[in-house]
Amino acid sequence: MSTAIQNSETYLDTFSEFEKRAGGHDLPWLRQLRADAFARFCETGFPTTHDEDWRFTNVSAITRTQFSLAQKDARPLSKSELAAWRVEGAVAQLVFVNGQFARELSTFDSLPANTKISSLQEQIASNPAAIQAHLGHYLDIQRDPFSALNTAFAQDGAYVHVRRGTVLEAPIHLLFVSTANNVPSMSHPRNLLVFEDESQATIIEEYVSLGSGTVLSNSATELIAGENAIVSHYMIEREDREAFNISTLRIQQQRSANVASHSLLLGGGLVRNNVHPVLAGEGGECLINGLFVGNGGQHLDNYMHVEHASPHCSSRQFYNGILDDHAHGVFHGRIVVHKDAQKTDAKQTNRNLLLSDDAQIDTKPQLEIYADDVKCTHGATIGQIEENALFYLRSRGIEEISARRLLLLAFAAECLERMKAGPARTHAENLIHQHLLTISNHVPAQGSASHDHARGERSLEEVG
Repeated sequence: MSTAIQNSETYLDTFSEFEKRAGGHDLPWLRQLRADAFARFCETGFPTTHDEDWRFTNVSAITRTQFSLAQKDARPLSKSELAAWRVEGAVAQLVFVNGQFARELSTFDSLPANTKISSLQEQIASNPAAIQAHLGHYLDIQRDPFSALNTAFAQDGAYVHVRRGTVLEAPIHLLFVSTANNVPSMSHPRNLLVFEDESQATIIEEYVSLGSGTVLSNSATELIAGENAIVSHYMIEREDREAFNISTLRIQQQRSANVASHSLLLGGGLVRNNVHPVLAGEGGECLINGLFVGNGGQHLDNYMHVEHASPHCSSRQFYNGILDDHAHGVFHGRIVVHKDAQKTDAKQTNRNLLLSDDAQIDTKPQLEIYADDVKCTHGATIGQIEENALFYLRSRGIEEISARRLLLLAFAAECLERMKAGPARTHAENLIHQHLLTISNHVPAQGSASHDHARGERSLEEVG
């Protein structure tokens, strides 16, 4: 019997057991949602490189591994163990250990009365009607097997509901901690973030590891932004190098909503970051901004699928990648402009630095346009650290490691400048500085990418 078939049977057994004890199993609509999603996963199986959306990422390491559903750590964690991951200035922090809410580790400071924050499992148990109108209505389980798998095992995660006109000045921090296990384990965090008309808020969704081990975190977040809502979402991934992380952010924007998605990928062994906004209301704006930094043998894949479904909307995609050693990065971005989305203004840019001859980047910007009155551009560049800039800094007495770090920070700062000032940006900035200090300490040998004038910079750009 093949490994793939064996693992399919394992997932079937796991799902059968999960169905019996999962929260909300007595709710017909939730039970049906899970069953339909698992049926879809069984129909498609895991994606392969023959699938266009996954052509640059081989997930066979996940397919071959027999994962068990993660449990809460046998040894209770303490707040002091999580102190390094606190976000200074956050209004609240929800902590999830192996995908399950840990109330004793979470903090709720001074939330306004018209803001509801809880775990999804608590909401399913206490007020399921509040989530029925949104949960599972936006995530595309037909297109993405991992989203189907997440929905099948959807039970816990964060629930945030910000009511009309509410303005949260400080961010809400959602911290997902994976702990080491004796056997490979998986969790499927499911987050539902609802922002009503004219509300404003910032969410930080962060994934970290406590100890090493083979762990799969397969998360999905549905973010609904009402009319004139202003929302910033930060996805920060810095797990252990043995970890697999698949994350999907599905954004539904109503009329004149303004949503910014900021992604920061620093850790993990195999990481896939899916961002799928749908500008469903006229006059919406969406910013998709990201930085991925990899070294060793990391594989960091960013898949963007931006849908313009209404007229007079604008979207901007800016992703920068820094890759060293044998790291492999992917940027696969699609802008789809539907027939009725006249006056669309969309731009997509991917810039990459390769710091070694063995680092690799696959970049594929795409436009799919069905309207005739639009302004859309996309482009990508691949290069190395600029030799002239490095020489200039060294000629001013700056030693090479510091000079390299300054140039890398300047490249990364392009992403930071697109973030609004505040605790979330400060948190991201500190993480980037710490990580780039490690990267810049690796001085390449003579003849590697940063010294190879012959390789130069390659660029691709199209205007539609």
